Amino acid sequence: MVGWQDGQVDKADAGLESAWTAIRAGLRRDVGARMFDQWLKPVRLGDYCAESQTLDLLVASDFSANFVSGQFGDRLRMAWRSASVGVREVRLRRATDVPGPRLLEVVHVEAAAPSLVEAPVAIASNFLPRHGFDAFVTGDTNRLAFSAAQAMAGEATPRFSPLFIHGGTGQGKTHLLHSIARAFSAHSPSQAVLYMSAERFMVEFVNAMRANETMAFKGRLRAARLLLIDDIQFIAGKGSTQEEFLHTINDLIDTGARIVVTADRAPQLLESIDPRILSRLAGGLVADIQPAGLDLRLAILEAKRAVAGDPPVPDAVIDFLARSIRSNVRELEGAFNKLVAYGQLTGRSIDLDFAQQMLADAVRANARRITVDEIQKACAAHFKIDPSEMRSKRRARAVARPRQVAMYLAKKMTPRSLPEIGRIFGGRDHSTVIHAVRTIEALRESNPDMDADVRALQRLLEG
Repeated sequence: MVGWQDGQVDKADAGLESAWTAIRAGLRRDVGARMFDQWLKPVRLGDYCAESQTLDLLVASDFSANFVSGQFGDRLRMAWRSASVGVREVRLRRATDVPGPRLLEVVHVEAAAPSLVEAPVAIASNFLPRHGFDAFVTGDTNRLAFSAAQAMAGEATPRFSPLFIHGGTGQGKTHLLHSIARAFSAHSPSQAVLYMSAERFMVEFVNAMRANETMAFKGRLRAARLLLIDDIQFIAGKGSTQEEFLHTINDLIDTGARIVVTADRAPQLLESIDPRILSRLAGGLVADIQPAGLDLRLAILEAKRAVAGDPPVPDAVIDFLARSIRSNVRELEGAFNKLVAYGQLTGRSIDLDFAQQMLADAVRANARRITVDEIQKACAAHFKIDPSEMRSKRRARAVARPRQVAMYLAKKMTPRSLPEIGRIFGGRDHSTVIHAVRTIEALRESNPDMDADVRALQRLLEG
């Protein structure tokens, strides 16, 4: 066994300290002195893991970790990547929340001459503490995915694998991955858990090929008893990488390992991915996370209010947030954090006028963010047809007319181009979309019922 410290660079490493000094100067210039001094100046370097190229940044409290991660996480990540000091990911942690020893398991790798290779194993302490099942607020739109994730993490062998979770950005997919890893490691601490993004999978595979270390890379993946891959859509179009990913999935399934994959859309809608991979991924359980409805958004905000402390957030502001920030849960939580943080910084109370002023840009942006997937589901429900009919080749009027309405609304309410809309609707040509738009426009003028249907759908989609 090898200790965690053997895989890390000391936090006082000169290269990291020098890069952090330059990054801090740039952040102060970009976000302004007051915001920097309040939130970013106290941040200090934590541990750095060379294996995963992940750097811990330490702050004073869980609230600060949540706020800095939500407001500045992407900016920090890009700054560290641009610094070219070997940092690809950053994690915000409370200063006392430092992981204990992280063990490296020695696994057997089949090669021309069998050998032993040290394969890194991610255990529960390597996953975000705030991303546990107990912190995941459930509702009708995410309950299936939540229940499936709990089953995948449980002590009993799940009745399905892989688990494929799909949904839009910021709806909680990554939260569930961390929750699964933490819960699984709690009851099986000696079992190897491997978490990575599809992008990371591709980078590591290419690097392994260049360094003649593909067997070690394969051994590392096949050692996992729980494999978690985030954003699988980004593996599309990479032939050799897809081939290796398929072999990895097959091997792990054959040995009884658990596999969880996330994507921004359902398997059948993933483009340029090997059909064999799609067949394997869809062969377990596919669970979607739909955009949070009003009730769930209110419940999420209530949960955050319960632990936020001062200044208090009144019911009117909670209702305003829930009705105005509809795009995804991450933005909803970020908007709440922003109000509380500014209230603490300025010392003023949080009321409806203050919330409307501070979140005006976010509210305007949310008014425009409607997805084609949302439109398809809304139209299918309104006209009482199966959502799959939106992509089917059937031409019966009972399904063709709702499909045309959905195409019309997609053109009117989203920034998608005609060819893009056509592809989402089962690979249709852009001329089909044009015909649908013209047909519905004409029907709205001549048929009051059709006009009423379209207006009702527009109101529903706009919240």
